[in-house]
Amino acid sequence: MKFLFYLALVVLLVPLQTTLLPHLSVWNIKPDLGLVAAALVGLFAGELEGLLVGLAIGWILSLFSAGELWLSLLVNGGVGLLTGFLGRQVSQVTAISLGAGILLVSLASGLLAAMTFKGFDTSQMWWMVESIVFPQACFDGVMGAAFYWILSRRFDRTRLRTE
Repeated sequence: MKFLFYLALVVLLVPLQTTLLPHLSVWNIKPDLGLVAAALVGLFAGELEGLLVGLAIGWILSLFSAGELWLSLLVNGGVGLLTGFLGRQVSQVTAISLGAGILLVSLASGLLAAMTFKGFDTSQMWWMVESIVFPQACFDGVMGAAFYWILSRRFDRTRLRTE
């Protein structure tokens, strides 16, 4: 049953990201639902499932985006793995702590992507960081915290890790 859920999540995430999110954007900034989904799967299901689902999400999203192929793959897989470790090692994960972690990872990923663009001088790169990367990282953190708050009210994290 989990496999079918993860398969549906990976397959439906691309149409959701490309069709629905442009209508939900704030100041033309859209959250990275792949990053948020990988973090939540890692936190609720464990390290291995978070890693595998994160790698699958990163691979699928990188096929349909113009960004670096390996960056999305490694970031989403790494987030799934790290939140899986976080869920096992930390007894009380809160929505704020998860949101702050997603914000930091999204910010680091965006900075790395901004630095890899060819032909940008320093002023253009910093404009991109302050107008796109930082607001998107904040939006990712808020979305991750909100989804975790909703899911933690509905599901018990320890029960889902053992099934």
